[in-house]
Formats: sequence, C-alpha cells, structure tokens
Amino acid sequence: MDNTQYFYRNSIFTRKNNQVSLVDINQPDSLTPLDEWLGVVVSLADGRHTIQQLIDYMGKRYVEAPVDLEKTLHSVIERLEEGKIIQLSENVVSLPYYLTLPIEELEIDKAKKLIQEDGYNSSSSRLS
Repeated sequence: MDNTQYFYRNSIFTRKNNQVSLVDINQPDSLTPLDEWLGVVVSLADGRHTIQQLIDYMGKRYVEAPVDLEKTLHSVIERLEEGKIIQLSENVVSLPYYLTLPIEELEIDKAKKLIQEDGYNSSSSRLS
C-alpha cells in the first residue's frame, strides 16, 4: 500500500458514546457499529491526510506503538476500501458538507438537500 495516498470517507457516520457507526441520513436511528480500529480510521478519513500521517498519528497514541501497527492499519484501510466506506486518492480531496462531520454535527436539512443535488450514493463515490 502506498502510504503517500490520501484517504477519505464515502459514508455518513456518527460518533456517540465513543462508538463510531455508519448511519443512513434518512434513518438516523439505524446504525451499523464499527469495531474500534475501523471507527478510528473512518472518523479520521477527511481527505486531507495521508496514510503515513495516520500511521504516525496512531503511533503517538501509544506509550510503545504496536510492532505491527502499519500492517494493521493497512489491513483496516483495505477492508474499509473494499466496503466502499473509504477511498484513496493521490491528491487531497475536499469532502462535501454531508461527509465532513458526524451526523449529529450536521444541519440535516442542508445535508439532505446537498445529497439530492449531488446525487450522492454511498455505494459509489463521486469524489475521486
């Protein structure tokens, strides 16, 4: 995996009680919880940071970083990419409003309007 690539989310998410979950803006009570590693990567996938920056950031969160930290993060990124929850880019990506923040921080009506205007569909990214 090329650590110089930028990673960005392609899914709306929520962060409640230290739990990151995927959420449908039209059914905000229907959550798909993510395990801790997946949730961390999704919440940090803002399109402005590279995989290497993610590795460095995560390494600093430990007194002694796990030996296989890079390998673990690569695996997490691959899983999220396969599920089209995040995507990779060679360049910085500007996320649309409705993907920039957890759903609880969005103006829902504004987000829904922009989703409709953009023709957003989380199963296929228009941002690459």
